[in-house]
Amino acid sequence: MKYNKIFITGALLLTLGVQSCTKKLDEVVPQSSISKDQALKDPNAARTLYYGVYGLLRNYNNTIYQLGEMRSDIWVDGLFTESVDGGAQDLYRHNISGLNVPFTNWAGFYNLIYNFNNVIRIMPQTPLPDAEKTKILAEVYGLRAYVYYSMLRTWGAVPLNTEPVETLNNTAETYKPRTGADSIMIQVKADIAKSLELFGSVNTISSDKRVVWSRLATQVLKGDVFVWSGTHMGGGNTDMTTAKAALQEVANLQGANLDLQANYADIFDPTKKVNNKEIIFAINYELQQAQMGFFGNFMVNSIQANTLSFAQAATPTVSSVYPYVNGANRVGMNQTMISRLTAGTADQRISNTFRVMYSNASPFAVRGVMLTKFIGTTAGTSQVYNSDYPIYRYADVLLLLAEAKAKLGEDPTTEINAIRRRAYGAGFTPFVNSGQTASMNAILDEYLREFVGEGKRWWALRRAGDAYVYANLNPTYFNPASTAKFLLPLSLSMLNADPLLVQTKGY
Repeated sequence: MKYNKIFITGALLLTLGVQSCTKKLDEVVPQSSISKDQALKDPNAARTLYYGVYGLLRNYNNTIYQLGEMRSDIWVDGLFTESVDGGAQDLYRHNISGLNVPFTNWAGFYNLIYNFNNVIRIMPQTPLPDAEKTKILAEVYGLRAYVYYSMLRTWGAVPLNTEPVETLNNTAETYKPRTGADSIMIQVKADIAKSLELFGSVNTISSDKRVVWSRLATQVLKGDVFVWSGTHMGGGNTDMTTAKAALQEVANLQGANLDLQANYADIFDPTKKVNNKEIIFAINYELQQAQMGFFGNFMVNSIQANTLSFAQAATPTVSSVYPYVNGANRVGMNQTMISRLTAGTADQRISNTFRVMYSNASPFAVRGVMLTKFIGTTAGTSQVYNSDYPIYRYADVLLLLAEAKAKLGEDPTTEINAIRRRAYGAGFTPFVNSGQTASMNAILDEYLREFVGEGKRWWALRRAGDAYVYANLNPTYFNPASTAKFLLPLSLSMLNADPLLVQTKGY
């Protein structure tokens, strides 16, 4: 079974919209796969391999979203107009066991890891200019750290592989035991350090679409990671201080090119991607290229859109406002969550994230919500879902910094009030510091409102600490006495395929 490794580049994404990369796409010859020999000889092949990493990452957008949000309190037992999405329901009800595994085969992340490893090994040997190679490596080390961090949060111990697989002689060579979470965290932090070293000391802020990993993205990831390790892995105040310093460095760059957008909707507007000052790193979607199709279950189908309205009256019908939207509505918010988010002072985040749908016949009952944050644009008679999907934006910086400060016993008022001022306008209710628990609850409430649909809520609750998870999740599905677990199990097929693997503790 010996073979030469082929670098999978995912059809190549030359659909990527990476005009902000070091070279224009028209300099790259499209190819469906890249061999090691090609990459070592041909600069175009080397660049195609590099661009392919971003296209491959985009294929995991739905997984990234679900892992970060669907186990949280946002979508639990919501109202929706069609049959339930069974997979999503298992996640928010925590109906997870060794026989009901939501993400098998490590959610496919090792395909990403193997491609990152290939780029890291091969890129220094390619004929690209040294500065270009260094920048590419800085990005890929950051991306690898992000993916391993996502895996650590999901499974804890996972197999660690930082070398490319070039040849296999037998099946046993594919076996790999789980590496302890502490060692995975060491690797994540090492990749972050390497990424920062390669980027150098200058925080360049792109004036183009921010769909390429940057030094700022690595700095925000560093803050995220060190808050996690400070909370869950014994790092304590030392790690919190490191996190605070990394995030403060980014916050100090606030200005014309890095800030909160005054109009929340502008963050997600496909026509305002260029120099979008809030975006730090986003997964790219473009007209006539890839579209964000995985939020279809949060939309509505065209037939039902004629029988639903956006007010407790017969009009306006959903179809009159969004005539070309055609999806499904199989995941929704329950009435308690809808009321929580829509009651009180008008919050521009909520009005630009989802809209409540009512029956257009008396008594105009609530039927569900339509997620409009990533609604995209229209092209002719079609709805095009070409909003970019943020991984990190400036609001992350502020709330992560607030969390680090709160856990250090410091005052997060500045950061929380900046978020609230943008959300509510001049009449916002200022935050008044009254201790760590109150600060963390305020931060988590802003996380809830700020990032609906962005795969952040579950991670925010987890990073805050176990007590905050229990306090916010439905105790019917997740409580200290239940069988629900923070980490996910391995499937029987995984355990049978690799005798070195052991099941996640508790399953």
